[in-house]
Amino acid sequence: MKVNSEWNRERKIKFTIQDPCQIVRKSYGDAVAEDLRFVVRSVVGAENVIEMTPNKSNNYCCGGGGGFLQSGFTQGRHDYGRLKFEQIIATGADYCIAGCHNCHAQIHDLAHHHGAAYNTVHIWTLICLSLGILGPNERAYLGDDLKDVDVFHPETSLY
Repeated sequence: MKVNSEWNRERKIKFTIQDPCQIVRKSYGDAVAEDLRFVVRSVVGAENVIEMTPNKSNNYCCGGGGGFLQSGFTQGRHDYGRLKFEQIIATGADYCIAGCHNCHAQIHDLAHHHGAAYNTVHIWTLICLSLGILGPNERAYLGDDLKDVDVFHPETSLY
């Protein structure tokens, strides 16, 4: 099975990437950030990726990690995450891709809290979408512009 970005060629849906602190900033650095971008470009198309500034090892924390997401201090999370929210909005992207569950939950919550139009999506959701194996229950965080995407690969079909 091979991923592809054909499903987004005409849609031209724009994506930005959240570089998780525990993976990029505090652990493996720009090398893993580049690997993430290789995968993202492969599944959505390079022309549909809008980088946040700063990014990779210099990216801003979203405020969801380190136990803060589960702390119960919702207002504090929203205040801390404001910089990340503004960074995402500045890209104009339709989706923010998160490779970390805490980042996903925080960025999704920030959009809801501030009434933003962007959606938050896990990287593996986009990989499954591009492979044509994304199940109906896995489309919960997709916007209306992606819920109907049905990629069919005859070579991998069970029918």
